[in-house]
Amino acid sequence: MSKQDNNELDDLRLLETMEGIEKQQDVAHVWISDQLDKFIRWFCHIFCWCNAVLIGCIILQVVLRYGFNNSLIVLEELQWHLYAIGVMFGVSYAQINNAHIRVDILHARFSDTTKRCIDIFGIMFFILPFCFVVIDQSLDFVADSWRVNESSDAPLGLPARWLIKSVIPLSFILLTLASVSRLIRDVVVIYRGLKSGN
Repeated sequence: MSKQDNNELDDLRLLETMEGIEKQQDVAHVWISDQLDKFIRWFCHIFCWCNAVLIGCIILQVVLRYGFNNSLIVLEELQWHLYAIGVMFGVSYAQINNAHIRVDILHARFSDTTKRCIDIFGIMFFILPFCFVVIDQSLDFVADSWRVNESSDAPLGLPARWLIKSVIPLSFILLTLASVSRLIRDVVVIYRGLKSGN
């Protein structure tokens, strides 16, 4: 075989691989999951702007502390709150994008069906029960904070502590929706694979 034949063969393999990926992606389209993912992405994109505000708060705090030998407790608490918002909503965003960390040594060796079965097991027996417990326990936590109009313990801290505490159940509701979306998508893909004999 000549070098040109090898290049053409490589191009053909690449094309077949890309067509296979497109087919997998087409199979993975499920209307309800797509709508849930779209809503979660929209919601998380709004809150991702908290990171820009967080960076501004950090820069301002550093300038005040080292440039003027002064710092504001309000800015420090605002940094904690903004960071918490980013992390709490980022978890559901990572779930819909399948971006969570896995043990790659094992996970990379499994077939696509096995990976999806592991995901289904993890969602049903770990993620969803954990989400339900956190949502259930955090609602009273937020309600108590709201009822007493809880604010920071620091004299010059942020008011309305209940507002940041409300992020807990809200973010776990979003994580539940993201997990259900992922669960539906995985079940449908496995079902379609079994039905087609793959």
